[in-house]
Amino acid sequence: MILNDFKNFLEKLDSYRDRFLFLFIKPYWPRKITPNQVTWVRVYISILLFVLLFWFDVQNKTLIVSLFCIGAFTDLIDGPIARGTNQVTEFGAMLDSTSDRLLILPIAFYSLYQNNKWLLLFLLLVEVLNAFASIFYKSKEIYLESNIFGKTKMVLMCAVFIVILFMWPTPPFDFYIYVLWATIPFSILSIFTRILELNKKGHIKNKVLEKQLTKYENKTQSKNL
Repeated sequence: MILNDFKNFLEKLDSYRDRFLFLFIKPYWPRKITPNQVTWVRVYISILLFVLLFWFDVQNKTLIVSLFCIGAFTDLIDGPIARGTNQVTEFGAMLDSTSDRLLILPIAFYSLYQNNKWLLLFLLLVEVLNAFASIFYKSKEIYLESNIFGKTKMVLMCAVFIVILFMWPTPPFDFYIYVLWATIPFSILSIFTRILELNKKGHIKNKVLEKQLTKYENKTQSKNL
């Protein structure tokens, strides 16, 4: 299936990041600094961005861009650190996805509310749906791990928002807005991947939905044989 091939392609690209970062992480990363501590830095930066942008109305572009870039960098390295030092935990995976949303929210409101309200609304809606899917996923005691579609969405968003912040207050080029619209299908695919996993575990009770999901899985498996 095209979707499965696309998923494998993205996962292969992501594996290159791990291989590159492992060259530095495995021999040099200080074991006293855990991947969860790195992720918590992103949470603190997210809160700080909310306060600076919406409480104190700070307009210092250098400060805002620097904080957001540091937050995005922690997202780049916390997963490889966890895998490279054998410190992968379920709490870490949950914290990672939550901190991603927290980091994006203040910047999305700040840069899109004035001229791109519909885009902001759709981004928020899919994130809410994704959050509910994650909560339901966890409620079934299934190990929660970021999937490749969610990771790809986050990379695209971070790259675009960094550019938008550099250009602020000049409105961004249409290209960057289109890229943000393109992240929405990745969020939907992330939710769909979780639903497929729930179906495999027998947690989908709707017979019609279960039948269609099983049919899709069987087609995918037959193609891979």
